[in-house]
Order: sequence, then structure tokens, then C-alpha cells
Amino acid sequence: MNGLDWAVLIGYFGVMVAIGVWSHKRVDNVSDFFTAGGKMPWWLSGISHHMSGYSAVMFTGYAAIAYTYGVTSYVTWSLPIAIGIAIGAKTFAPRLNRVRSRLHVSSPLEYLKNRYNLPTQQALAWSGVLLKIVDVGAKWAAIATLLSVFTGVSLNTGILITGAVTAVYCTVGGLWADALTELGQFIIQFVAGIAMLVAVMVELNGFGTLWNVWDEPALKNHSDPLAGDYQMVFLVAYLFIKTFEYNGGMWNQAQRYMATDSAKSATRSGALSAALWLIWPLVLFFPMWVAPLIIKTDVPADSYALMAEQLLPHGLLGLVIVGFFSHTMAMCSSDANAIAAVVTRDIMPAVSRKAREWDTRAGLLAARWATLLFLGLSMAIATQVNSDFFGDIITVVIKWVAGLMGPIAIPLMLGLLPWFRKSGPTAALISWGVGLLTFWLVNYPISWNVDGGVPLQYQVSIPLAVSLVLYILIGYIKPEDTPERDALIAKINSDGGGSGSAAAAVPTPAGAADGVVGAPVKD
Repeated sequence: MNGLDWAVLIGYFGVMVAIGVWSHKRVDNVSDFFTAGGKMPWWLSGISHHMSGYSAVMFTGYAAIAYTYGVTSYVTWSLPIAIGIAIGAKTFAPRLNRVRSRLHVSSPLEYLKNRYNLPTQQALAWSGVLLKIVDVGAKWAAIATLLSVFTGVSLNTGILITGAVTAVYCTVGGLWADALTELGQFIIQFVAGIAMLVAVMVELNGFGTLWNVWDEPALKNHSDPLAGDYQMVFLVAYLFIKTFEYNGGMWNQAQRYMATDSAKSATRSGALSAALWLIWPLVLFFPMWVAPLIIKTDVPADSYALMAEQLLPHGLLGLVIVGFFSHTMAMCSSDANAIAAVVTRDIMPAVSRKAREWDTRAGLLAARWATLLFLGLSMAIATQVNSDFFGDIITVVIKWVAGLMGPIAIPLMLGLLPWFRKSGPTAALISWGVGLLTFWLVNYPISWNVDGGVPLQYQVSIPLAVSLVLYILIGYIKPEDTPERDALIAKINSDGGGSGSAAAAVPTPAGAADGVVGAPVKD
């Protein structure tokens, strides 16, 4: 990097902070901070939903998969996400929007206390928060790794820089700042991605590169849709996992649906995000697929960064680096906002009477402090990624996050649907607990005693399958549907206004009437 590249990077950081400060004026209460007061346009929500699903892991961990296996990286990652979001746009998006507009809540988990009970809500909240600290820690480590490749800055310094800038804008401006910065980041990474694609095609003799390179010896088997550890079982499991995760199972995506003004807008938001996931990663992945023709490296995770250094002029190189930052900061800031929502709306009221009595100002202050605390803890974890305990970045993202996400997300997401109304707190807690135990058994004691270890596809799929089966089966063996639970489910599944005896039977969450949570908006 030279002075021009640094100017682009510093300018980007400055714009992100400025957007956060400007967004501060739009945040008057907790509802504004966590769900934009239900006033976010569907197109902004859709772009934000898309951007908050990326991180620099795309350009490190998945770049390594693309460098090694080729098209498999798209078929087993982006494609399942696109399909999953398309499914969720009709299935989950409108229901999550009604959770906010009809139950008057600001956290994706607030409804769980009435859908199941308080212990279930707390189990999902605490385990999800701990998992996301590790997940976001891996994202910080990924972007710090890229910064180190380009600048020589140490890993810890890179983590501190990116975390500090993100903390400023997402703490000050809440979800509005997240969404608006993600819009800017989308534009930046669009230009950067096209620039990298063009540079690669020029290096490899023009536009015909798109279909002429696959016979090259260095790209042998790179056009195979499934390869290595990424086989059909992994693909199917990943489709299930990402359908839950990217439609709200890990909370930050749920906020994008909740932030729109109506259930219909939430559906349109999801459809836009699904289309972007289907198309845009092809532009980003192609340079990674053909990277073996341009560079040789023993560290595939560095391939994209090394290729950018080799092919791009200064200025454009800085823009591509900004693109790396934009993905990571978008995902980490959205996660921070979601975790702060869960901490202040679900965990703190359960453990502190004072938290249940917070006024508007105290609730907003607590939300900002919770955001800072989460970012600090995740940055501390980031320094331990690549350790013997966690493993490398892609191990954290695929094995830990994908493997543990299913047991945490299944009660939250399936609890929205009327087909699973018989599954109550017993089904939710057992599926959650046994799923987590299964993850530990498969990845550690069993894996230690299997020659070569348990294959990755089973490390990821078995905990999900166990949780899913138990949640459904226990619901039939021990049905726990009650008039109150049925009324809540009816309220978030109806296209009507939600009035009547069923709607009236649903308790209003604590704090909904004290000005902390925004008033209901048009559905």
C-alpha cells in the first residue's frame, strides 16, 4: 500500500463514522436503536440483509476453498444461502415483522417467553450470545489477517483498528447506522469486485476467460460442484442451517425483517437479498477460482489478497481493501446490534429488577453499553483464533458456528410456524440441550476415537438433525399447546389486523407500554 491506498482506507473509515454520527439523530428510543422504529424501506432492508451476511472470511477462508476446489465454494456456500433466504422470504420474513408490529418487541427473542417460557428464552439467549462472540471474533481475525498481508500491521493492531471504528458508528447510530453504512459498503464493494474481475480477465486474455480456463491443468476438477469435505450431505445440511440462520436464527438477519413497515415489505426485502446472494458472489468468486493460474502460494487463504497486490494499481488496491473491511464491518456491526438487543431486552430484565424498570433514556444507554461490551469481548476472542483450542478461521466459521447454530435456531424459527404449535418448552429445551451435547460428542470424544476424525459434513449435520427430530417428535409425544400459545402463533401468522379474542389473549411484553418499545405500525 502507498499513500493513495491509505487515503482511500482512512477516507472510508471517516465516512463510516460520519454516517454513524448522522444516524444518531434518528435514534430516540430502543425501538429505533434495534429495529429502526419499523420505518426502514424494504430495498434498504434487503441490501442490509445481504451485506450483513458477508465478512472478510469470504476473502480468506472461502478464498482458500475456492483456490483449492473451485466452484464448490459457490455451490456449497452462496447457493444454499440464496435458496434458504428465498424460502424464508415467504415463510419467516412476514412472521418476524409481525412479531415486532403486533407483539411490540425490539428483540427477536422477546416473544419466546410467551411462546415457550422464561427458561427456554434464557437458554437460547445465553448460548446464542456466547456463540456469536466466537463467531464475530473469527471475523475480526479474518480482516486483521488481510490487513497484515497488505500493510504488515500486526494481527492485534488490525483487530483493534477495525473494532474501534465499528464500535463508534454502530454504538452511536444503532440499526439505522448499520443499514446506511451497509448501503455505502455495498456500493464500494460493487466497484471493487468489478475492478478485481476485470483485472483478472485482462491478466488471462480477456472476456473469454470466463469459459476458456477450465481445461487448464492448474484448474483440474475446479469445475466440479462438490469436492473434498464438501459433499452432498454437507450441502443438504448447510441448506437447512443457512435457511434457519439467514432468516433470523442468529438474530441480526431477523432485525432486517422486523425493521420494515409491513409483512409485505419484509418479504420483498428477503427476495432482494436472495437475488443478490444468487448473483453477486459469482463475481467475487471467479477471481478466486482462477487464482492458481496467476499466483502460487502455500497459504490458500492469502490467495485473493496476494492476487490483488499483484494485479491492481494503487488506489484501486485501496478500494479492494476497503471492500474487505466493508463486508466484515457490516456483519460485525449487525451482530453487535442484535446481541445488544438480546442482552438488554431478554437477559437483563430476567436477572435484574432495575432493568425491568428502565425508562427510555436508561434503556438506550444500556443498549449502547451492551454493544460496546460485545464488541470488546469478540475482539478479545479474535486474538485467540488460530489457537489450538479454536483452530483456524474457517474451522470456527463452519464447524463451530454452523454446527452449533441449528440447536439454537430451531426453537426460535419453528416456534413461529403454526405447524409446530404442539412443540412447547419441553421440546424446545430438550432439542437445544441434546443438540449442543451432540455437537460436543461428534467433534471431540467420538472424533478422537475415529481414524482420521469425523468428516466435516457429519460434524455439521448431525447436531442439526438431532435437534430437528427431537423438537418435532417431542411435540407429538408431549404436546404443550395452550390457548395462550395458540393465540400468539395466530397473531403472527394472520394477514388480518390481529384484533379479536385470540389477539387479546397474548400478554404484552414488559416495557411495551412505557415508551421503551415503539408503537405498532401498519401491517
